[in-house]
Amino acid sequence: MFEIDPAFVATSHALGDLALSHARLQDDARYPWIVLIPRREAMRELEDLERGDLAILTDEILAAGRAVRALGMAVDKLNVGALGNVTPQLHVHVIGRRVGDSAWPGPVWGHSAAEPYGPGELARAAAAAKAALGLA
Repeated sequence: MFEIDPAFVATSHALGDLALSHARLQDDARYPWIVLIPRREAMRELEDLERGDLAILTDEILAAGRAVRALGMAVDKLNVGALGNVTPQLHVHVIGRRVGDSAWPGPVWGHSAAEPYGPGELARAAAAAKAALGLA
């Protein structure tokens, strides 16, 4: 049975379910950042997905990129990564980066502590992401 690793629950907010993935808004207001977690049991690597699911995930990554841009921050570059070094459950990060952001040009991972969204800011960001993903 598919279960979301508790690490995601602790660091992000549920947006809803797409065709394949559960979408979450990463709780770091410095970066427009969505995490996609394919709803498949015991997946660790992209190569674990069937070809059809991989094609769906690619479409969802593109949709998440549009949703990241819809959060209202300037985005100079989209970063897409499926690292899994800390949380091995298969997931894909889609992060909007801008020249001069607090981690630029390096990676956001391990740079500094997250700056959580405030309540109003979270509601606005979640609504914008949901609308862009067709989850509203």
